[in-house]
Amino acid sequence: MKNFKHLALAFTIMLVAVLMTAGQAVAQGDAMNNVKQAMKTGSAKELSKNFGSMVEITLDGSEATSYSSTQAEFVMKNFFSKNAPTDFSVNHNGTSDKGQLYAIGTYTSKGGSYTVLIRMKSSGGKYLIHSMNFIKD
Repeated sequence: MKNFKHLALAFTIMLVAVLMTAGQAVAQGDAMNNVKQAMKTGSAKELSKNFGSMVEITLDGSEATSYSSTQAEFVMKNFFSKNAPTDFSVNHNGTSDKGQLYAIGTYTSKGGSYTVLIRMKSSGGKYLIHSMNFIKD
């Protein structure tokens, strides 16, 4: 009977761990899907819902600059107005050893295309963008 209690406890702990991991995987997928949709439509407002308190943005070889989430929204609004999207696709995504999400994608506009690197960190149980790098192809 004692062994059964230990076995039941071990099984319960494993089940909780699996459910927590599955919940985190869904949250990661939702976060990146929201970013993908915002990039595809060129919506700085929707994209900014995924910004951390500070966002580092690099545009076409310029110096990386850190902005507050509000400033970053205006920077992206300006970028989208000058480079209206025709498409955005994620070519590769994953999770780093430190638990950060990343995606490498292609942002296409009438004026050309950009390779985009997006990095997200967990903050308050939610993944938020902490850096975006746009490199003109």
